[in-house]
Amino acid sequence: MSAPEQLRRTVRALLDSQIQAVLATQHQQQPYTSLMAFAVTPDLRHIVFATFRATRKYANLLDNPRASLLIDNRCNNAADYGNAVAISAQGAICETDAARRAELLPLYLAKHPRLRDFVTAADCALLQMNVECYYVVSEFQSVAELRIE
Repeated sequence: MSAPEQLRRTVRALLDSQIQAVLATQHQQQPYTSLMAFAVTPDLRHIVFATFRATRKYANLLDNPRASLLIDNRCNNAADYGNAVAISAQGAICETDAARRAELLPLYLAKHPRLRDFVTAADCALLQMNVECYYVVSEFQSVAELRIE
């Protein structure tokens, strides 16, 4: 198996195994982070999450759609230095239109069935990150880059 194929499998496995990510947005050059439930499309090109439109993160994304999502598998113990894997997904985020929402909502609900009432509320936006790159950090300081073309 080639290195890029192995890296893609590592990314896919981690994204499939985790249910939450940390979203980093910014407002007036000040970082702002939020814990988000997420799902990823099979081709790894899009990460889907939801938020109410009246939130700070939504306003931040309207001002600047560039953002980052951090997904990791740490256990909060010393073994994490050697065993944990963290992925930083970089890209631009937009609210889905009606057709795309209909396509992505089942994907999101398959991973988060308990969030049905939240994500189907009238004032909840279903957002997608158009992923440009995944940075994968493992073994404490080994960094690999998976570009999404």
